[in-house]
Amino acid sequence: MTVTKADINDAAARIAGHVHVTPVMRSDAFGLPLQFKLEHTQLTGSFKARGAFNSVLTADVPDAGFVAASGGNHGAAVAHAATSLGHTARIYVPEFAGPAKIDVIRQTGADLHIVEGAYADAAAAAKAYQDQTGALDIHPFDAPATLAGQGTCFKEWDAQGMDADTVIIAIGGGGLIGSAMSWFKNRNIIGVESETTNSMHAALQHGPETDIEVSGICANALGAKRIGRLSYDLAKSNDLQTLLLPDEEIAHAQKLLWQNLRQLVEPAGAAALAAITSGAYKPAKNEKVAVLLCGANPAPIPI
Repeated sequence: MTVTKADINDAAARIAGHVHVTPVMRSDAFGLPLQFKLEHTQLTGSFKARGAFNSVLTADVPDAGFVAASGGNHGAAVAHAATSLGHTARIYVPEFAGPAKIDVIRQTGADLHIVEGAYADAAAAAKAYQDQTGALDIHPFDAPATLAGQGTCFKEWDAQGMDADTVIIAIGGGGLIGSAMSWFKNRNIIGVESETTNSMHAALQHGPETDIEVSGICANALGAKRIGRLSYDLAKSNDLQTLLLPDEEIAHAQKLLWQNLRQLVEPAGAAALAAITSGAYKPAKNEKVAVLLCGANPAPIPI
């Protein structure tokens, strides 16, 4: 199963007017010219709104509405998309989702349930509710409608004049980078994970059914236990390069984004930039580099 440029073009037409066209920026504040897509300014604070709206708008909606389990951003996106289109939504999140993301979900008016334990516990609760009621689950990353929706970010960036040779993107479950690989056919794509949210790296080493233990400052955004199969297959066929970074380098990039550009993001939103600021990725001379800032629902941080 693949997601094509035609699927992404269709998704863009479908969700137009439901999501923001997010701004872009060019800056040499980090020691070299970089192109940024400020997708953290998207509705509900992350790119997830794109996939959520595409999924809701293409669904045959049951009487019970929608259900989703999430570390926070996906749940907020599904809650907003569903309720703004007049549907009910029940969202399960683990306690570690954090107050910022929980507040965003609560503000949508969705039926929010905070579950003790980890994301797996929230997912189990969502599955039980789905089985009981027939509510429709929207997968956060491993579904064609999700990937096609997320891909509209890159179609939009292209239309805004992005001319980079290399695009650096954070990886969680793989929906965002999978959509980038579906859209871009002539650019180098670099994936970034934290050392303790490394589902893509583990899968590329040990196979697509590899599960990881999730922890660290990116756990509530990049903390997929297993990479999505759609994105894994794309990564294998595109020989995707991934970088693993320690939490402290990601936190440092998060602070630098505020200090240098006054952009407030969560740790996962800074992970792509951390590839540059840490020196893990060293562009060649005259290489044009683009960085996606993907999420802006942080816990309070000292800056």
